[in-house]
Amino acid sequence: MSIIEIKDLNKTYKLGEVGVEVLKDINFTIEKSEFVSIMGPSGSGKSTLLYLIGGLDKPTKGEIFINGKAISTMKDKEESIMRRRDIGFVFQFYNLIPNLNVEENIMLPLLLDGKKMKKYNNELNEILNIVGLEDRRHHTPRELSGGQQQRVAIARALINQPEIILADEPIGNLDSKTGTEIMQLFSKINKEKGKTILQVTHSKESAEYGNRLINVKDGRVEN
Repeated sequence: MSIIEIKDLNKTYKLGEVGVEVLKDINFTIEKSEFVSIMGPSGSGKSTLLYLIGGLDKPTKGEIFINGKAISTMKDKEESIMRRRDIGFVFQFYNLIPNLNVEENIMLPLLLDGKKMKKYNNELNEILNIVGLEDRRHHTPRELSGGQQQRVAIARALINQPEIILADEPIGNLDSKTGTEIMQLFSKINKEKGKTILQVTHSKESAEYGNRLINVKDGRVEN
């Protein structure tokens, strides 16, 4: 069974009386532990596609299945739990809480999920080791470089041990050297932890870290 399945997906936004088609008849599947890159120019609909898969927006038509279950059939609470536990999100702009330190930012999803954080000390230490931030655990975001902040965001996405990581232009704000380090980290997480990673990018270099490429242009999958 595919971990993600997209069937006849369409998304149209209303601008006044005019409907703007952003996604048109999208179909594909992603298997467990794949690292897939969705590539396309600005305005192609690739980020919209990622947000639909993550349940952050709703399609106009079509279905998205996560582990064989259609998001459209989930009740609000069930969908919210799915987003917190099954999916980790990494965004271009990090989305860290400025007055929380590294540890607190990473542990935030557990707090929102009502879990006792003391039980996750081993997981926290392991994840800090994976992202190379053991010596920055008590620093706040303003004391970190852009690359370090993105590592915190990746650690936060991992703490709930989700099966799927969704990354939207994860190195779009970073210089090329730091961007390479972050893509190597994603590759390591995919290979060593078996996480399914779906990244959106307009960069050919970033896309090549994946083991499969989906090209999106004008709201359609090209190949």
